[in-house]
Amino acid sequence: MGPKAKKSGSKKKRITKADRLKQLQEEEEKRQKEEEEARVKYEKEEMERLEIQRTEKEKLRKLEAKDLERRNEELEELYLLEACFPEAEKLKRDSRLLSQWKHYIQCDGSPDPSISQEINTFISLWKEETNETFEAVTAKSKLVLNLIEKLKLILLETPSYDLQEKNIIQYQGSILELQELLHLKFNIATEILLRQASTLADLDSGNMEKVIRDENVTLYVWANLKKNPRYRSIRFSETQIGFEIPRILATSDIALRLLHTHYDHVTPLGPVPTAPQEHTSTVTYFGKDEVKSVEAAVSKDLQEEYNEQENESNVVHEEETKVDEQGGIEGQTILKEGLQKYTYPPETAEDFETENAFPPIEVMLEVHENVIFFENPVVARWDAEGKHWKTDGISNVSYKSEDRLITFSLETLGPVTLIQDAHVNMPYQSWELRPLDVNKVLLTVTTVFTEIQIQIKENLCMLASIKLNDKKHSSILEEKWMTPVSFIIALKEAGLNIFPTGHSHFYVVINYKLPLVEVKAYRQMALLSSAFAFGWSKWNTVCDSKKVLFQVREHLPKEEPIQNPNWTLLMFSGDRAQSLKINESSDAFSEALKEETEFHSTLYHMVKDFASKEAMKKVRCSNCQFVDSVCHMLLSTRLLSYS
Repeated sequence: MGPKAKKSGSKKKRITKADRLKQLQEEEEKRQKEEEEARVKYEKEEMERLEIQRTEKEKLRKLEAKDLERRNEELEELYLLEACFPEAEKLKRDSRLLSQWKHYIQCDGSPDPSISQEINTFISLWKEETNETFEAVTAKSKLVLNLIEKLKLILLETPSYDLQEKNIIQYQGSILELQELLHLKFNIATEILLRQASTLADLDSGNMEKVIRDENVTLYVWANLKKNPRYRSIRFSETQIGFEIPRILATSDIALRLLHTHYDHVTPLGPVPTAPQEHTSTVTYFGKDEVKSVEAAVSKDLQEEYNEQENESNVVHEEETKVDEQGGIEGQTILKEGLQKYTYPPETAEDFETENAFPPIEVMLEVHENVIFFENPVVARWDAEGKHWKTDGISNVSYKSEDRLITFSLETLGPVTLIQDAHVNMPYQSWELRPLDVNKVLLTVTTVFTEIQIQIKENLCMLASIKLNDKKHSSILEEKWMTPVSFIIALKEAGLNIFPTGHSHFYVVINYKLPLVEVKAYRQMALLSSAFAFGWSKWNTVCDSKKVLFQVREHLPKEEPIQNPNWTLLMFSGDRAQSLKINESSDAFSEALKEETEFHSTLYHMVKDFASKEAMKKVRCSNCQFVDSVCHMLLSTRLLSYS
């Protein structure tokens, strides 16, 4: 065979050194060209960015200059609008004077509690009345409780610059005298009732049982006539209320009284602050069950200041609680000198050898249907020496929420109450304020447990509805119009506390905002509330304490409800208002100004840029008492800090 033919191209062409150098040179030139193009592109983009930034800065500078230029004009217009606040104060003062005059011309025999001579005469004359039955005292108690309520409202509603120190001392002294006299009268009436014990004895047990009901107080009294050691379970007829008493009481000559009151005459009265400076009024709100206060200082030149440092220094803080139900459980014995309190356990127990001779008394109570507990209530007893409520000496607490029955064991007899955390509904989850009609708005506050709707019109407030677990809950307060101060007290007494005090930030994680900024926002929101709806914004927790954020939109009362309303997000620092580019569904927070909008010195002028003429006309024609009431409720709930 002959040799094989060679395949063409079987060997690769060798790259010469010159070719390699040429290739490297081309790659280097390409790299340099790409780098140059990238550099040019970057420089171009950077120049464009800087130009945009410069343009934006220039635009902001012009807008700030424009805002500064018209600031005085806008503030003067706001000042004219805010004249409604002193006008509302004047109307409130006139109303107080008119109320005194109406009482004078009525001549119904009831005293004017603000006049010391009249109230002292009333107290003296009632002290002289003897042998009053429990029913008679109960009937008189309605007038007494009304007088106490009037005196408390005078202290709460009268601005401090109209209250002299001597008047405060006089009113508080009258309240204490009326409370003590009412309790004394109930004791005397109980003694008169017990002197008829044998005629009122139950046929089955042979012991006396008596129940007297009234809207403000209910008496449950049991007298141990037979002293049967086996009869230790006491249940008042047609009720679930009763006692399980130890053997020593079952064989003693005693009577047990449960005086269930729907008012608190045990907790000491809270202090009424006076104005720290000239031209400043301080309004303090007290619930039936609280000893702490909420202060809202409003000065005459419309510059509001809350001094947080003063609130936090030199104060001993205790956990705030809400007292809702109160009853005095007492053992009594009748001696020759009259009704005497039976101390249990006795102060001297030398004759009793066994250690467990004085076991606790088991008590079963019905919780009033008008009081709402969001968690199981805590039972507390009154410490007469320390002058405060305590939870020791109470055990085996059991609460049946459906039946509204609470059972507990009590080591000593005395006043007891049911309490819950005052801040159980704080912080709020969301809120909304929207117009309903002319000079009428609806404030909705949503918490973890409930949704509360409050209607405000002119100088009155009303509970519109309550929802518990997304279900409507009926309340005795619904459809009852009250002044803001009375309304706040009534809501607290019902367990619906959405009103922070000066110390609430110690117990609630809040979204702290500068008080001055917050108050300015509330005042201007109130001015606009007749034609604009305001709502909670999640971004309010992100911005710093010098600014507040909320949603706003025009909402005329006759409008049909909108499924997805178009809200505008506003940021306000007290001195400047602006519309933000972001909305509630944005991914990140930004203070970037919304396109085609400007800075303004007030919320009024900010919304004026996008509002209709009809809306602004409604704002200018708002009733001054209505605006003042809306502002009062916003200041009391502090939605921007406690949401």
